[in-house]
Amino acid sequence: MVELQHKAIAGHNIGRFRLSTSGQPAALLDLKESPSAAILRALILKEPANRTPAERKELAKLFLESPEHPRQAAQARLTAAMKAKEAAGMAGLEVMVMKERATPKDAFVLTRGEYDKPGAKVERKLPAFLPPLPAGEPNNRLGFARWLVNGQHPLTGRVWVNRAWERLFGTGLVKTSENFGSQAEWPSHPELLDWLAVDFVERKWDMKGMLKFIMMSQAYRQSARVTADQLEKDPENRLISRGPRFRLSAETIRDQALAASGLLIAKVGGPSVKPYMPEAVWDETSVYGDMRNYKADTGEGLHRRSLYTIWKRTAAPPSMLLFDSATREVCTVKRSRSNTPLQALSLLNEVTYIEAARKLAELSLRQPGNIDQRLAWAFRRVTARELHADEAKVLRTGLEQRLAKFRADLPAAQKLLANGRSPAPTDLDAAELAAWSVTANILLNLDETITRE
Repeated sequence: MVELQHKAIAGHNIGRFRLSTSGQPAALLDLKESPSAAILRALILKEPANRTPAERKELAKLFLESPEHPRQAAQARLTAAMKAKEAAGMAGLEVMVMKERATPKDAFVLTRGEYDKPGAKVERKLPAFLPPLPAGEPNNRLGFARWLVNGQHPLTGRVWVNRAWERLFGTGLVKTSENFGSQAEWPSHPELLDWLAVDFVERKWDMKGMLKFIMMSQAYRQSARVTADQLEKDPENRLISRGPRFRLSAETIRDQALAASGLLIAKVGGPSVKPYMPEAVWDETSVYGDMRNYKADTGEGLHRRSLYTIWKRTAAPPSMLLFDSATREVCTVKRSRSNTPLQALSLLNEVTYIEAARKLAELSLRQPGNIDQRLAWAFRRVTARELHADEAKVLRTGLEQRLAKFRADLPAAQKLLANGRSPAPTDLDAAELAAWSVTANILLNLDETITRE
């Protein structure tokens, strides 16, 4: 059936139209003007000796343009290949590169900051209190980069090692990791900092190797338990008298919940994704365009690592800010660390963690064994340790109470399971899955779950 729709000017009519059919693939057909069948038949039936040069030329042209001709099939394949190549090129990432000017552009001190009132000319130089550029190095970005990673540089190795120590212990050997200048705090263990910095350089700046080296040390592997005497003499653990204990970063808490639930997408690279956030989170700071009416992604975009989530500096993700994530409006070397009731409320009620708890509950219910064995499996998956008998008793009692509650109120169970865009399984009992989801949510909200110790 052919349906014609007239959407032009009201006074116009549809003229004559023609339909043609062919057994050839659509890619091989070229809908160009062609002579009528009668004219073509007359040319073919005409004796070759009686054809004019113009008629012979027309027949040759029609033969070459015929869909059955091998040249047309080859041309179609070539066109398809070129389109595929073009699409692949468009899908690639464009990377900006920089090239040094042959003659550096002059720069001046601007009088009162006015661009049309240049003052004294300024040159490229390093701070006087730092070592000069090595002999023979160009006075440009390349020379600066080589100077920065020179084995004799007094700061680069120390700064990086101190930040690595801070990442693992919560506080750097130099407490002011963002400041190594005259206002910085003196290192708690200067000899250790020097030795680690030299070792880091000798390892050819192997960051992964240095992190592993610190984590395998006796200092890091100490128990985080603290006695009253230790707390009195070393409240901030500056003497490294015990193992580190501090809350995980905002990104790690989210990624950990997704990983424990099996939702985390391990894909590497790609464009930014939009996770769950309040729908109007961008509206107050945006006037127009795609910076308004925030819409979360569907599919794997909801569960990528936090590294790949989209970030608007003037409207950062609220759940990340609750856990002291940087706003990214300025460079932040050292984050603050706070503990507030809102953090617990976020872990208990935000859709990301409710959905993760449901998926963790689903994984637990599919484990072999009885209730106690499944609880032990879920606890071990989240905390990386075995479940104690008294803890198992508390968890089982709570699970049984919630199961009875949801069996008496099935709509409440279904409402809980409806959180998130990943579908709830239909082969599991809704009340049982809801009860296990609440238990899993408790596990994800435990202090030791979100704490490095």
